[in-house]
Amino acid sequence: MALVALLRSTSWRRRGLMGAVVAGALALTYFGWFRDSSLVAVRDVKVEGVSSADHDRIVAALTDSARGMTTLHVQTDRLESAVRQFPTVASVSADTSFPHGITIQVSERQPTLIVRAGDRQVAVAADGSVLRGVKVKDRLPELSIDQLPTSGRLSGDPLTEALVVGAAPAPLLPLIATASLSHDYGVVLTMRGGIELRFGTGDGADQKWEAVAAILADRHLTSLTYIDVRVPDRPAVEGTSTAPVAAPTTTP
Repeated sequence: MALVALLRSTSWRRRGLMGAVVAGALALTYFGWFRDSSLVAVRDVKVEGVSSADHDRIVAALTDSARGMTTLHVQTDRLESAVRQFPTVASVSADTSFPHGITIQVSERQPTLIVRAGDRQVAVAADGSVLRGVKVKDRLPELSIDQLPTSGRLSGDPLTEALVVGAAPAPLLPLIATASLSHDYGVVLTMRGGIELRFGTGDGADQKWEAVAAILADRHLTSLTYIDVRVPDRPAVEGTSTAPVAAPTTTP
């Protein structure tokens, strides 16, 4: 009797296990079908964060791409691919509203530099991306080069200069007049008041800008000719200061 009971118990366990496996497989199959079905197809698309001159084209491209998806299966890589041709678009993210809504948030590259070649100019982003067609409203630093790139990013020395400018703290950016390259001092930014900021290479730009900001914030400095942050831990300045000078001490 005990053996029969054991066999019956084992049989029921096997049936229960098989039932669970079948139910799980059916659930996965159903979900796989449901997440791509028309029951949850994207119909209502909202695009936010676009302010460039290509606004209508960007919104249209993202809307068309999103309407081929469902709210349970959003493919961000497809959205990014749809707007890859627009240099102002830095990244794309999406939030869904079940069952048919989606909101797409666009993060844009902002111009931080004006690059000139003769009487032609183009805006450039902090990462060196060329922003053709972008109208610049703010006062930005300028960089003169021999030939404007048609698309993509700057390269060589102009890219290095653009990256240094792009790393500037936002409050200081409008105060920079020009960017240039010096044989002796590397990347040199000239402020609108005439102060030279000597950066050397583009390495460690964030740390160098911290040193610049600290010196410019020094209330004791009444005038400055240059700030040299090629070695940011030991910046050098030329100017005048009202800071009190400690009196020499004497040893009795």
